[in-house]
Amino acid sequence: MQNQTAELSWKPGDVPVSEQFDDPYFSLENGLAETRHVFLDGNDLPARFGPGFHIAELGFGTGLNFLTTVLAWQVAGAPGPLTFTSFEAFPMSVKDMQRALNAFPELSDPAGLLLAHWGPEGCCAEILPGVHLNVLTGDANETLPAWGGQADAWFLDGFSPAKNPGLWSPELMHEVGAHTRSGGSFATYTAAGFVRRGLEAAGFEVTRSPGYGRKRHMSRGVLRS
Repeated sequence: MQNQTAELSWKPGDVPVSEQFDDPYFSLENGLAETRHVFLDGNDLPARFGPGFHIAELGFGTGLNFLTTVLAWQVAGAPGPLTFTSFEAFPMSVKDMQRALNAFPELSDPAGLLLAHWGPEGCCAEILPGVHLNVLTGDANETLPAWGGQADAWFLDGFSPAKNPGLWSPELMHEVGAHTRSGGSFATYTAAGFVRRGLEAAGFEVTRSPGYGRKRHMSRGVLRS
């Protein structure tokens, strides 16, 4: 799966839609608010930020989650360094990423830094002082087991489990648990039963919480010690 790029169509408001999975990259209502509700609030961030905090993510997409995290980290005045590792099978082109991110002027400063470092193989760079981004391209079922890192928080943001079940399999959820520090957390927009069961089997205490917008429920959890 190396060197595959995202094939997109666009909905009104410049919301990108994956042609591979027939699914939008973020909420049609408000992608920024969705990220804050699901992934930041769902992982108790920015309150948990501290020196050496490490976030890992399934599905980098437009970079919206990363940029929203960076902004929250900056506003909180949290100590660094902050590391963000993401696994992405179909990286966007710079042109498409820029078009998608133009919808979020609040993120324009960190977005410009991200775009300056972005390439066809993703990114591995210190995007700004104290913030390191590493995007690993390829099939997460291969790249995650080979990864030597441990995350304090996971953003599980693959396309819909109904349309991209391979990114939500029990085997991959096991790898998520195996690459989480004791007391680490996850959050995701989906409350699909097989996803929650896979995360429970991986060692997480899973909670169903109110979702964003039209989604009634989401899932969050903490790794049992």
